[in-house]
Amino acid sequence: MVNSAVDKTGSAAYRGWFNGLLGVVIFSGSLPATRLAVLEMSPFFLTFLRAAIAGILALLLLASFRQPRPHPAQYRSLIVVSLGVVIGFPLLTAMALQHVTSAHSIVFLGLLPLSTAIFGVLRHGERPRPAFWVFSVLGSLLVAGFALTQNASASLMGDLLMLAAVILCGLGYAEGASLTRTLGGWQVISWALILSLPLMLVAAFVARPPTLSTLSTSAWLAVGYVSLFSMLIGFIFWYKGLAAGGIAAVGQLQLLQPFFGLALSATLLHESVSPMMLVVTLGVILCVAGSRKFSRRA
Repeated sequence: MVNSAVDKTGSAAYRGWFNGLLGVVIFSGSLPATRLAVLEMSPFFLTFLRAAIAGILALLLLASFRQPRPHPAQYRSLIVVSLGVVIGFPLLTAMALQHVTSAHSIVFLGLLPLSTAIFGVLRHGERPRPAFWVFSVLGSLLVAGFALTQNASASLMGDLLMLAAVILCGLGYAEGASLTRTLGGWQVISWALILSLPLMLVAAFVARPPTLSTLSTSAWLAVGYVSLFSMLIGFIFWYKGLAAGGIAAVGQLQLLQPFFGLALSATLLHESVSPMMLVVTLGVILCVAGSRKFSRRA
């Protein structure tokens, strides 16, 4: 009986890590795909269109599996998730990628797990050890220093937009992780998408360009990726991984996202990934790993 229980626990943990890793790999393509899309369309139209497409798919998904509606008390948290990961992060990153390359913006993703942890502390009353704040400040200084030492191709506006995007996304992740315990993993992002669907449909219609015929195939493929994978499928694997393997443990897989993203930017967009970018990204990841280690008192 004991061995059977241990085997089941180990199997669940393995599935959690596997699904979490798939989610991180899918998310890693978001910024390169967004960069491709905003070269030919406005960040507002892209944000509204991707959310509208994903919202329609989420509606069909929930209807197919006959999922019950959320409890009234859960709607407030769902709105926070929607503002953070459905609207805020996609819109701010799309706006930022009009000023900076995807390779440059990916460095800021190293702060995303830290942002999530901080909102977990603020919203759930956790008391991290002092070393947590040391790693937090050091990681922030690394990112700020990197942004200030870049050449003329860098943009203060782009950097500020990326920082705001990371903050909102961290809030959305923390709120979504909490909801997952009661509502279910993939249901959280699906209901968040549906809540914003009416607004996104109207906004996409208003923000549409005069003609869509001039958009290239690569732009439409990018829209398809961020709508289907970044906004929906990635979250299904991600929240499933968090539920099976534990939020704290599987959440650390997100530290690999900057590496995957830089590789995609260099491969697909032929963007330059400087040695300094790699060094700073590695430094940020080490700082976030340290802050996660000391995020709770012994």
